[in-house]
Amino acid sequence: MRDVALHAGVSPKTVSNVMNGYPYIREATRLKVLASIDALGYQMNLSARNLKSGRTGIIGLAVPELSLPYFAELADAVIDAAEEHGLTVMIEQTGAVRERELAALARPRGHLVDGLLFSPLGLGHNDAEHLRISTPMVLLGERIFHGPVDHVMIDNVTGTRAAVQHLLEVGRRRIAVIGTHPGELVGTAAIRYDAYAATLDEAGVQPVRRLAVQAGPWHRANGAEAMENLLASGEKFDAVLGLNDTLALGAIRVLTKHGIRIPDDVAVAGFDDIDEARYSTPTLTTVDPGRGRIATTAIELLVARMNGDESDHREIVAPYALHRRESTLG
Repeated sequence: MRDVALHAGVSPKTVSNVMNGYPYIREATRLKVLASIDALGYQMNLSARNLKSGRTGIIGLAVPELSLPYFAELADAVIDAAEEHGLTVMIEQTGAVRERELAALARPRGHLVDGLLFSPLGLGHNDAEHLRISTPMVLLGERIFHGPVDHVMIDNVTGTRAAVQHLLEVGRRRIAVIGTHPGELVGTAAIRYDAYAATLDEAGVQPVRRLAVQAGPWHRANGAEAMENLLASGEKFDAVLGLNDTLALGAIRVLTKHGIRIPDDVAVAGFDDIDEARYSTPTLTTVDPGRGRIATTAIELLVARMNGDESDHREIVAPYALHRRESTLG
């Protein structure tokens, strides 16, 4: 920095102010310093700056697995939102394993990250106290509610209701659902299934338990297997709701293999609006959970906490949108 200052004919403090984006620098001086930086190939020593400021400029994002498109696309949105604040994102995969999620919380990453966005699948409501960590954190997802930290979540209930209502509006009455987790009391599968069943009830359509098909992790292969099981059962159905898009896409593959026309014979809808949903054959009707809004809101909340905000914790539900496409409309 002293070399740059000497080259530009300014003080080291002026060079520091330019490098840190200090606004009250004359434009001519700023340009002169930047030209000297380019000429000398100077790069700021981030480690030294971080030691001085007590910040690393890095935040953590803990998600179950990046092989699920929703979480991969969420990570992409978080990275974009973090860049707006000059932050870098360190991603950790927990595998939806409770012990690994607890380890991500217990392992104080204070020397590595300034804050944490945490999306658990293995933890439950009884684990809320584990969220009390020294590192600023924002919770994502639907495993723990009314916890001790800020929480940004998907509107699972209204989004699922909109998808089921759409299937009813296009004349479907025997609506199957794939991706259920029997015995689950809290979680995305339970919330979306309950919303599905309630919407049918309100429309005077009795939910048929045999049309609710279990699937483990929400991957395409499990969606395909669930659809094979449903077809083998002999139950009649004229629509399928996948509790996420990858399940729905797996189901579409099997329906097509068996010569079942979509949507003429069976309409298909999903949830998550992953990128593939716009390019599948047919394109997939799906609920957009507001992934971009979730990312920007979570980052804004986290940055506020990192900057010392001690106001009451907030629970924010992202707005959803239903995208009607070929899999239900033809």
